[in-house]
Amino acid sequence: MEVFPLLLVLSVWWSRTWDSANADSIIHIGAIFDESAKKDDEVFRTAVGDLNQNEEILQTEKITFSVTFVDGNNPFQAVQEACELMNQGILALVSSIGCTSAGSLQSLADAMHIPHLFIQRSTAGTPRSGCGLTRSNRNDDYTLSVRPPVYLNDVILRVVTEYAWQKFIIFYDSEYDIRGIQEFLDKVSQQGMDVALQKVENNINKMITTLFDTLRIEELNRYRDTLRRAILVMNPATAKSFITEVVETNLVAFDCHWIIINEEINDVDVQELVRRSIGRLTIIRQTFPVPQNISQRCFRGNHRISSTLCDPKDPFAQNMEISNLYIYDTVLLLANAFHKKLEDRKWHSMASLSCIRKNSKPWQGGRSMLETIKKGGVSGLTGELEFGENGGNPNVHFEILGTNYGEELGRGVRKLGCWNPVTGLNGSLTDKKLENNMRGVVLRVVTVLEEPFVMVSENVLGKPKKYQGFSIDVLDALSNYLGFNYEIYVAPDHKYGSPQEDGTWNGLVGELVFKRADIGISALTITPDRENVVDFTTRYMDYSVGVLLRRAEKTVDMFACLAPFDLSLWACIAGTVLLVGLLVYLLNWLNPPRLQMGSMTSTTLYNSMWFVYGSFVQQGGEVPYTTLATRMMMGAWWLFALIVISSYTANLAAFLTITRIESSIQSLQDLSKQTDIPYGTVLDSAVYEHVRMKGMNPFERDSMYSQMWRMINRSNGSENNVLESQAGIQKVKYGNYAFVWDAAVLEYVAINDPDCSFYTIGNTVADRGYGIALQHGSPYRDVFSQRILELQQNGDMDILKHKWWPKNGQCDLYSSVDTKQKGGALDIKSFAGVFCILAAGIVLSCFIAMLETWWNKRKGSRVPSKEASSLQNETTASERRNAWPLRPCLKLGTNTWRSQASGHGLHQSSQLGGPLDDP
Repeated sequence: MEVFPLLLVLSVWWSRTWDSANADSIIHIGAIFDESAKKDDEVFRTAVGDLNQNEEILQTEKITFSVTFVDGNNPFQAVQEACELMNQGILALVSSIGCTSAGSLQSLADAMHIPHLFIQRSTAGTPRSGCGLTRSNRNDDYTLSVRPPVYLNDVILRVVTEYAWQKFIIFYDSEYDIRGIQEFLDKVSQQGMDVALQKVENNINKMITTLFDTLRIEELNRYRDTLRRAILVMNPATAKSFITEVVETNLVAFDCHWIIINEEINDVDVQELVRRSIGRLTIIRQTFPVPQNISQRCFRGNHRISSTLCDPKDPFAQNMEISNLYIYDTVLLLANAFHKKLEDRKWHSMASLSCIRKNSKPWQGGRSMLETIKKGGVSGLTGELEFGENGGNPNVHFEILGTNYGEELGRGVRKLGCWNPVTGLNGSLTDKKLENNMRGVVLRVVTVLEEPFVMVSENVLGKPKKYQGFSIDVLDALSNYLGFNYEIYVAPDHKYGSPQEDGTWNGLVGELVFKRADIGISALTITPDRENVVDFTTRYMDYSVGVLLRRAEKTVDMFACLAPFDLSLWACIAGTVLLVGLLVYLLNWLNPPRLQMGSMTSTTLYNSMWFVYGSFVQQGGEVPYTTLATRMMMGAWWLFALIVISSYTANLAAFLTITRIESSIQSLQDLSKQTDIPYGTVLDSAVYEHVRMKGMNPFERDSMYSQMWRMINRSNGSENNVLESQAGIQKVKYGNYAFVWDAAVLEYVAINDPDCSFYTIGNTVADRGYGIALQHGSPYRDVFSQRILELQQNGDMDILKHKWWPKNGQCDLYSSVDTKQKGGALDIKSFAGVFCILAAGIVLSCFIAMLETWWNKRKGSRVPSKEASSLQNETTASERRNAWPLRPCLKLGTNTWRSQASGHGLHQSSQLGGPLDDP
């Protein structure tokens, strides 16, 4: 920090010493430099030294000078120092400052008639803006602009027009006055171009970080698209830092095209800018003619220039600024003017002028000296230096350099054309983009095996593997249309890719980031994190999250015939049968019925129960009950039996023809609410990150994802998650597990399972899609995306989808059980319970029959005479009871009585009073 003030003191001391040593010289000039213009002072002194050694120009005369440094933004200081120089007596004033103080020096020079050679200087090499010095055609304009006018507006407009840009962004540094390109902005606006402006702050890293923190993913992607065409109006150092930051943060792509325009770009800057950039770069800079003969590079007519300034290999010459070159040529121009004045013997001596007093007079020889300078010309480091009628230097040439699209560091730079205000553009500028013809291009493709997107179709030892699948079909369609070939290989770790702790990526995405592959294709979803490091084409298929579950097995229920009623209802019906049978017996016991003649039915409890059961199963039976109460009871019972049997029949038919087994999980919400079936996904996959982000988002309204995340994240994800999708599918098939994964993959698995043991559920809303991943900035992205859109528009993409996801598959995707698709005959399983009940009844009947037979035989063997006597007595008593109703009929004819008696099986006996005769 103390070096510059010391140099300033030394330079002032040197100028004072020079003045005292050459007090008798008649040639004295003054110089005012910006306090940051260290090299301007060095070159100025070198130029004076070279000319003082050249006796052919000034002969015996020597140039003396006085140099002072000012703050370029302090016009008052500049005027004060200029007055000091004029007070010493000067023939001309040379200034290298900014526009802020230039106007004040112009007014002072006009007032004092001192020729003022103004060299516009920009801060830290930032592109110039027009100073807007007020000029008139009057003879009192003593300021000459050594540097040509600012033609940046004209050059940029011509180049952008040649490239046919319609949308681009302009970056400018903090030192640049944006009003300098106002004319350009007005013209492009009139032509309908879309132009954005952005100021580049001094802390570029903080600026880029703020962009990533404040912009959303969609906004950041749009910003990346805007950066594909950009113009940089900034000093070379800032441009290098800015390009480095945007390349390292992947904000630019390989198909980007940037234009850097600045007069102050040297050969070293060009090589460094090209080395740091990617894509295509166009550089516009001011150029100066260089003699073809190397031996003549340091000679301009009869003057020899110091080798430190003219030798391109000299480090000092390589880092010279344009203002330095114009300062040297300005001193050379003044020396030639002084020489001409001396030859013409029209020399005007220097006068000590005081610009403080009101009555001070201007220099009388100022006009003559000014005209001599204006009419003179010189060939110097900047080419031809001369002035027009308006006091400006019209000689300026711009060189247009450029590279081709690519990512190679240090790629070659070639000259595309040149521009000058007289002839305009000389050269052809075209912004060639990738065309549909990619024949001869071989792309290296990385993939991950995932049915049905990518599968191995042929694996012959010693030959490259062949692949098939939906993604391979899409890639083949692109290859056939665009004409490229490809080599495919599987990612070494068989993963899609996720960020690691050190910031790198693994898997398929990592292969693209490290540029080991050109494109990546599989069941790869487009996610914000992946888009930060690679590019994606437009989606070629929608993506949604699905769940794979095992279909419920249909169990065989041998007693399906009992299914229409539950156990409690069957118990109530059985109890009702017993209760009604008991009531019927009690009613008949309290009010015994009068049985009809010939009825064999007795009103025992057993008979009552049997009668109620027979009427319930609609098997009929005799009605021995004639009392009114019993009949009302039986009427109500028959109505009850009719309703119960009808309901049972209807429900039984439904149960035997329609499966009623339904799974309780029919949606993601159902899955999240239950804990009986554990579920998970592939660890560190896109689905895993999707559920994690939504589950941990406190602003997510739906609690479904938070519940799912708790299940998936058990034991830090190791309990329910798998490492590969195939492991998750096998876990579903052979265990109690639900696998959360890409719906398209799960649907393919469910359709093609030979046992049809899977079904799927999922989210019908597609919030993302499958895309082809490319290296960030790949020039193939737009070409691939356009072709994918064409495949979707003409229906070819749907044909490819139906090949792998047919509409009429052998398995039902969404049914939780193996239901029958068509009606058919009932099988034996449907009636197994009925046959079991019949078999049980038969076995029980046989067993009871055997018991009865055994009991009767055992009882008969013990008391045979008593049983016979009892049987005879029962017969006699029965005949006697049956005879009582016949007594009223004794008066009838003998045939009538006999017929009745014969019908009842009665016989004449002595108990009836002997035989009866006909009347």
